[in-house]
Amino acid sequence: MNTIFIVLPILTLLMFDLGLALRPADFRLLAERPKAVFVGLTGQILLLPLIAWAVASGFHLAPLFFLGVMLIACSPGGSSSNVFSMLAGGDVALSVSLTAFSSIITLFTGPMVMDFATSLVGTEMSGIHLPVGNLLVQNIVLMAVPIAIGLAIAVRNERLAERMHNVLKRLAFPCLILLATVFFIQNRDIIIREFPQLGLSVTVLILLSMGGGVLLSWLMRLNGREQRTIIIEIGMQNAAQAITVASSPFVFANDVMAVPAIIYALMMNVVLLTYVAVVKKLKTA
Repeated sequence: MNTIFIVLPILTLLMFDLGLALRPADFRLLAERPKAVFVGLTGQILLLPLIAWAVASGFHLAPLFFLGVMLIACSPGGSSSNVFSMLAGGDVALSVSLTAFSSIITLFTGPMVMDFATSLVGTEMSGIHLPVGNLLVQNIVLMAVPIAIGLAIAVRNERLAERMHNVLKRLAFPCLILLATVFFIQNRDIIIREFPQLGLSVTVLILLSMGGGVLLSWLMRLNGREQRTIIIEIGMQNAAQAITVASSPFVFANDVMAVPAIIYALMMNVVLLTYVAVVKKLKTA
């Protein structure tokens, strides 16, 4: 089975759904609450890649896995983060805005981060060459265009956009599970063999990212709802995009590089569901 025919439609669908959920007010939040938006984007765009580099280096990951972890870190926030923020009693409006901004910004920062990461690893070591132009074009076609179409529908007909979003949001998690399942079946031997090291490394990445969110929020004196949202946004990245970029025949064309993102998709939900449960228990205690 050629996984690209599953990967590309799923990512496009998720980005279209994100566009349907957006409203012009989501972008105005930058002017209304610049501090909270700045903290969230700093955590995602700057802090997360640095943490990923430290974790991948500290665990002495093989070159392809090193690049896979870096690919997770330069992906935008996951679309499910809005739901997790709501469950944790966070600031959903801030969550939506951060997901939107990070999805746009990482279109351009992602290729730069990955170009730097591939230069660190070296083409001879990894056998990987990054066509930066191809990655940029793919990001625009698979992410920017679907988001723009969804947003255009939302602006012209909000009720239609809401109905479509209510249907598609129920498909987001099953689609991610389908994607991870297909990749697991095709790469089960390497996933099972590498799970102890990669499972630990991506879990440490998630925990350190969330810890970074706590630190940044505390330093900038954000309120509790904003803090919970920042923690979730930095801890939950778009694994589907990382898998797409790794496996795309137009970019890396390497399923092995997607393995960290597959494991990350699992551990991300385990860690953040635990976080939500702890937050709820503390609020009712």
